[in-house]
Amino acid sequence: MEESWRNQMDLGIVHFMAVSGIIKDEGPILESATKLAEDDFFNVLEVRRSEKPEVMEGLKRLADQAHIKLGMGGQPGLLINKLSLNDLDESGRQAAIEESKQSIDAAYFLGARICALLSGPDPGEADRDKALDLMVDSCNQLCQYAKDQAKDYVCYVSIEQFDHNVDKKCLIGPSPITAQMAERVKQNHDNFGVTVDLSHLPLLGETHYDCLTTLLPHLIHVHVGNCVKENTAHEAYGDKHPRFGAPGSENDVEELRAFLESLIYVGYFQADVPTEKPIVTFEVAPMKGETTELLVANTKRVFREAWARL
Repeated sequence: MEESWRNQMDLGIVHFMAVSGIIKDEGPILESATKLAEDDFFNVLEVRRSEKPEVMEGLKRLADQAHIKLGMGGQPGLLINKLSLNDLDESGRQAAIEESKQSIDAAYFLGARICALLSGPDPGEADRDKALDLMVDSCNQLCQYAKDQAKDYVCYVSIEQFDHNVDKKCLIGPSPITAQMAERVKQNHDNFGVTVDLSHLPLLGETHYDCLTTLLPHLIHVHVGNCVKENTAHEAYGDKHPRFGAPGSENDVEELRAFLESLIYVGYFQADVPTEKPIVTFEVAPMKGETTELLVANTKRVFREAWARL
């Protein structure tokens, strides 16, 4: 495809996945973020909230100097602390809401237009409807909080689809229940949307087309990456985001090409989104013995080849 992707989207990378050892707000956070921001292939860097003021200030300065946009990933704070926005225990749910509010605050501090979050585990068929009601209520609270904190712009809350019965086993989830949740939240709040991740579609057993056509009215953010679903002994089994083309994995050049083609076909790149352009962010992580540098090189080569085949 001859038309440059830069006319249609901003490409990003998830910082806390691409670099080993920083997802828990530890390690060389600023140094590694600087290295990624030096690569002008990426226009967006998705980061997690840090408890360290000097790190938050540093990320803000880095983005300003590099002319790169920042996205806020609130998933680590929920996952690491085992918090659920659909927790049937009210004290647990409120803890998840408070954690998510802090990520929204961090998004505003860094100028991020989207704060991406995730649901908690699916409680099973008997309590699923109740859990969905709680998830909708949590999202309504967070959307209102984002509006209450707004000054120059309103931050959007985006719930990312995860696997339903393999690894994270999240309520959200299969595309039909994801769409149901989004429709209910958007009855009250317009600053809400959904993040779809290519890495999770094989784990959900869904096709690109079925997922995207179901969720397009709510789609404001896209992740792309890889997964392993067949070999339970594989080090990257489940939702571990190995490099494209890793042995035993699901996604390589052709799968990314097909996904990009589906995004074009359903109209994602012409969709009304809260960011300057629709975003496609790479979520990839080094396996044992691998480096961030080679992981990034792999990602860029795979994307260029996939785009060239369109």
